[in-house]
Amino acid sequence: MAKTKRLVAARGAVDRARAYSIEEAVSLIKTNAKAKFDETIEVSLNLGIDPRHADQMVRGLISLPNGTGKTLRVGVFARGPKAEEAKAAGAEVVGAEDLAEKVQNGEIEFDRCIATPDMMALVGRLGKVLGPRGLMPNPRLGTVTMDVKGAVTAAKSGQVEYRAEKAGIVHAGVGKASFEAEKLVENIKALVDAVQKARPTGAKGTYLKKAAVSSTMGPGVRVDIASL
Repeated sequence: MAKTKRLVAARGAVDRARAYSIEEAVSLIKTNAKAKFDETIEVSLNLGIDPRHADQMVRGLISLPNGTGKTLRVGVFARGPKAEEAKAAGAEVVGAEDLAEKVQNGEIEFDRCIATPDMMALVGRLGKVLGPRGLMPNPRLGTVTMDVKGAVTAAKSGQVEYRAEKAGIVHAGVGKASFEAEKLVENIKALVDAVQKARPTGAKGTYLKKAAVSSTMGPGVRVDIASL
């Protein structure tokens, strides 16, 4: 009952017909984030694309200026010195055939997957397991690299992956409700800027159509595109 009352109150505080400035929207969702845990602040961007077409896919990585408030578990496919480099950089799981076997058996104990180029023949066989979870290493995202230390450090420092879903919507976490409003606004604008720069050549007409922010347990708040 208390949960229902909280949600009703939170929804009642949001004018569904209005598009708020990003500063107003962040202030509102912070006020409504009253769960017993530190809620994640999420951004949803509705893009004028059709991701089913290869020339309209939007995907990338960005290091948010103020981090995400969440520590990612990093898994690295590497051998020898590169494996040691990954461990020294703080990767939680490092391996080769042994790690591939664990993944094949459903033991996926990481949120970001990195691989050295020489490991991709092995990792490629795990596509049916890693692909649907958005964990497949990709050279375009910097997750297939010989700079293992740099990739692990970036993942640990607040790097966020964004990817357009089938409906052309990008969802991404940009911080925690405990963050200062200014830091959340800065993170959101950095994400939007990255998505804008990733506009595919096949996109026609209005690219950034709608935007909204929300907390884990709170209602969405429409954002005025001009304020972004």
